[in-house]
Amino acid sequence: MTEPRINDRIRVPEVRLVGPEGEQVGIVPIGEALRLAQDSELDLVEVAPMARPPVVKLMDYGKYKYEAAQKEREARRNQTQTVIKEMRLRLKIDPHDYETKKGHVVRFLKGGDKVKITVMFRGREQSRPEMGYRLLQRLAGDVTELGVVESNPKQDGRNMVMVIAPHRNQAAQQAQIVERKKAKAAENEAGSEAAPEQEMRPLAPQAPPKPAPIEPAEADQA
Repeated sequence: MTEPRINDRIRVPEVRLVGPEGEQVGIVPIGEALRLAQDSELDLVEVAPMARPPVVKLMDYGKYKYEAAQKEREARRNQTQTVIKEMRLRLKIDPHDYETKKGHVVRFLKGGDKVKITVMFRGREQSRPEMGYRLLQRLAGDVTELGVVESNPKQDGRNMVMVIAPHRNQAAQQAQIVERKKAKAAENEAGSEAAPEQEMRPLAPQAPPKPAPIEPAEADQA
């Protein structure tokens, strides 16, 4: 991301100034905007350089950069990495094989992965692309509760392909499950490393028991 111009690096005659709380100050000379920034111990940051005049805002630029970096890291952490699986079908597929292939597609979608489905044509089957289209549409309809057609059926050489993507909430739920599993694994690993230390810890030495006091013997009476 390109760093915005701040303070003395903003070289324009006038700017549209926005206050630290988002209030509109209006169009002012750049010198006045810089003076206001200095008086309030804030930075003057150019937030819309292409506007006429450019829009600048009074803010703590160091704090702004820190919060922006935090948000970017959080977005990367929450981003779901989608894998594209592939499933191949013959045009003349028997019912049992179809159910097996559909089961694989269901499993992939539940796992949060996209599925590229390819119908392969043989010989004269290439002259009947509508049959491949109907087969792909049938499969898409059978898994509609788990996924949506992202790329409609289209001819790809001798084949016809379609891509089905999991519903967004399904992918998000799968990402949460993966994160929970990672956290649990880290917790278990930390616990297993701490256990030997507790077992090997030597016992504190105990003080020997105090001897019982000896009472003086009474003198024999004469």
